[in-house]
Amino acid sequence: MFNARNSILALAATLLLTPLSSLAGPAFVESAFWQDEVNSGNMPPVTERLPQSPLVVDLAAKGRDFGVQGGTLNTMVTRSKDIRQMVVYGYARLVGYDTQYLLQPDILLGFENEGNRRYTLNLRPGHRWSSGDPFTSADFEYWWQDIAQNPLLSPAGPPDFMYAEGALPQVSFPDATTVIYEWDAPNPQFLQNLAQARPPFIYRPANYLKQFHADYASAEALAEEVDYARVKSWAALHNKYDNMYKFDNHELPTLQPWINATAGKKIRHQFVRNPYYHRVDSKGVQLPYIDTVEMEIVAAGLVAAKSNAGEADLQARGLGFRDIPILRKGETDGAGYKTFLWGTGAASQIAIYPNLNVADPVWRNVLRDVRVRRALSVSINRAAINRALFFKLAKPGAMTVLEQSPFFDPEMRKAWASFDPELANRLLDEAGLGEKDGYGIRRLPDGRPMELVVETAGERQEVENALQIITDDWNDVGVKLIMRPLDRDILRNRVFSGSSMASVWYGWDNGLPQNYTSPAYLAPTDQVFLAWPKWGQYYQTAGAAGEAPDMAPAQRLMELMHDWENATDDAGRAAAWHEMLKIHADQVYGIGIVSAAPQPVVVSDRLRNVPEKAIWAWEPGAHFGIYRPDEFFFEDGQG
Repeated sequence: MFNARNSILALAATLLLTPLSSLAGPAFVESAFWQDEVNSGNMPPVTERLPQSPLVVDLAAKGRDFGVQGGTLNTMVTRSKDIRQMVVYGYARLVGYDTQYLLQPDILLGFENEGNRRYTLNLRPGHRWSSGDPFTSADFEYWWQDIAQNPLLSPAGPPDFMYAEGALPQVSFPDATTVIYEWDAPNPQFLQNLAQARPPFIYRPANYLKQFHADYASAEALAEEVDYARVKSWAALHNKYDNMYKFDNHELPTLQPWINATAGKKIRHQFVRNPYYHRVDSKGVQLPYIDTVEMEIVAAGLVAAKSNAGEADLQARGLGFRDIPILRKGETDGAGYKTFLWGTGAASQIAIYPNLNVADPVWRNVLRDVRVRRALSVSINRAAINRALFFKLAKPGAMTVLEQSPFFDPEMRKAWASFDPELANRLLDEAGLGEKDGYGIRRLPDGRPMELVVETAGERQEVENALQIITDDWNDVGVKLIMRPLDRDILRNRVFSGSSMASVWYGWDNGLPQNYTSPAYLAPTDQVFLAWPKWGQYYQTAGAAGEAPDMAPAQRLMELMHDWENATDDAGRAAAWHEMLKIHADQVYGIGIVSAAPQPVVVSDRLRNVPEKAIWAWEPGAHFGIYRPDEFFFEDGQG
């Protein structure tokens, strides 16, 4: 799709982009929210705040209603750090996915892709940061030269996706609205990386951040700022304030639809409309429609109860399948909301990951035996879990892609997923684990009982309930499951260090891959895949940390990923995907339990343009992001 020189998507952008001078209909309407600032001269009028060619959204063509500006939307998160969800939900990206998972220019006016080697990014003339500073190629140059390649600010150098065959691109900035990246080898995933739920931010607000950079600020001013911020160096100071994704620096300019208006850590965080946001509807109304978002930080166990009481205008995070009954009750009690049931985009709702890199040498050898992983999988009664926890609404099976992906194969969902305790016992015996103690628990080669500790983040009740059922299933074949709930960060650190034997998380974030989707997450390229953290570390650090993959199937996955990167057509990319999925189905690196459990989404009765049927997915999708919350509105303009 992106191999030959083309600007198909840039042409598509021109159909959506109309210069201000030729926009039909009434003049641009000034936001009542910012009217006083405009009247006082503190802010220019809306016609001067918009880019020369804003992104004009034809809501009628999308089957949506035109809205009115105004109102406050209430939502909740369960941790202070999750105010970053405003960056996820806002989903202002250089390029972003539409609801068909096709890439479209967003912040960019357009782009050109020449053979997956040379990418030209075209910015919108007159586009501005939320501070009013111009957004130009200088902001890309600042990130590339002064941050990504500064060893004090980026000790590991530029991020992995900026390398192709181990080499960085030649980067040039011909003018204020053009940025060019050129590699010698193909880098087919470059644009997709820019569209991620957690974007890489290959640009920074240079005018703001230069005051904290030793190459631009005076030594005296920097020393004063370092002392005031109580950090050790100018680099630590710069990194403290340069939090584009964390979104916790209310002074840091942004391009998102809402800007952080709350300093420090609070129970309630307020985000207000970005006066320089680049999107407008075709009637001349600047987006977002909603003026303010208030995000309350609450205990995880209170999200459903507070939603039931009508305290959320839009809520999905913190809600699970188990909460549907209480949410339905709130609807009938007149709490003023509806509960939509969206599909989920993760490859599996619950997946167990044996750690092939666990530090314990005995357990490492046991878990690396594919017969053991297969036995653990076929000894699980998935139908019972689906019946008991999901009322038969989920889909039992192994971890693989979902039906919406062109790579879906029902046989892969069935692979080593049928409930067969007899087969499990036979496989474990063949693996040399036939000896049992007086309680029927098998013994490891060194004589210890086969007690497999499975660690969880302790955030989802359905995970713990499923593990309780699996405990009985595994006990019947001589494996004792010990569940250990931990804090999410502690869990990941234990897995990464090799301390954890096995862990539970969702399946692959992206269960909806297309031909253009990189299969890198199926290969040992990232420590976040909990089955091979050390192999992932090795790839991410170019061999400086971790361990090189030393099992043939994992090595083959790396070869296939390389084949996909160098494929010249969709057939070659699809072939790599199919073989990689078959390896995962055969090797059972992640033991999927069920997939496609409905995700409840609470929506105020007065909130419009929220789709009733959609997919709740982190990648691709950014949860609410691809459905464009900047187009949501309250029917009366008041929330």
